[in-house]
Amino acid sequence: MKRLSPPFDRIMAQSKPTVVQEYDEQQIKVLKDLEAVRLRPGMYIGSTGPEGLLHLIYEVVDNSIDEAMAGRCDEIEVTVHPDNRVTIKDNGSGIPVGIHKEEGVSTLQVVLTVLHAGGKFDNEAYKVSGGLHGVGVSVVNALSEVLDVWVHRGGKQYYQRYVRGIPQADLEVLGDTEETGTTITFMADTEIFGEIQYDFNTLNLRLRELAYLIRD
Repeated sequence: MKRLSPPFDRIMAQSKPTVVQEYDEQQIKVLKDLEAVRLRPGMYIGSTGPEGLLHLIYEVVDNSIDEAMAGRCDEIEVTVHPDNRVTIKDNGSGIPVGIHKEEGVSTLQVVLTVLHAGGKFDNEAYKVSGGLHGVGVSVVNALSEVLDVWVHRGGKQYYQRYVRGIPQADLEVLGDTEETGTTITFMADTEIFGEIQYDFNTLNLRLRELAYLIRD
């Protein structure tokens, strides 16, 4: 397993800003379609070259940083595996998993499959946010061959797998946990990007910059 050595593989937000509000299903606003993302990926991530590949990582990391800036997360870990899967793990509050009343499926599935769905459209869940503002993680899902997500929230661990943006089963409860947070592992789709090769120097630099910005 190739891990980005400290301080590059772990973004620490050691300061604890005041928590702005509980983050739950009520903060997820739906404004909709992943088909367009796969047809025109450049419209969402700029290119399908090396920069676009890194953009996928940045979008997931940005969501974790938003949790840190809201005072709900103080650790973010990024791992690039030998097979080019990427894992981003945080100890935030975890993406909400309750049934979304407008969509009739888990809120996690809404966040991962509906464009413009996220807590960033609610003025209370996040006072500060980066990335594509509710588009990012669904775009990453659409452009991934496989995406696995684990959520630790409310004393339970949840899991769901997606293939090219399509859920393979309903959200599964794996068991009890005392942890909180979200872990996303994705494999960028070779149908979209061709050869998968990450520029580690650029990635390291970007993560260092982000770590500096949210440090004490």
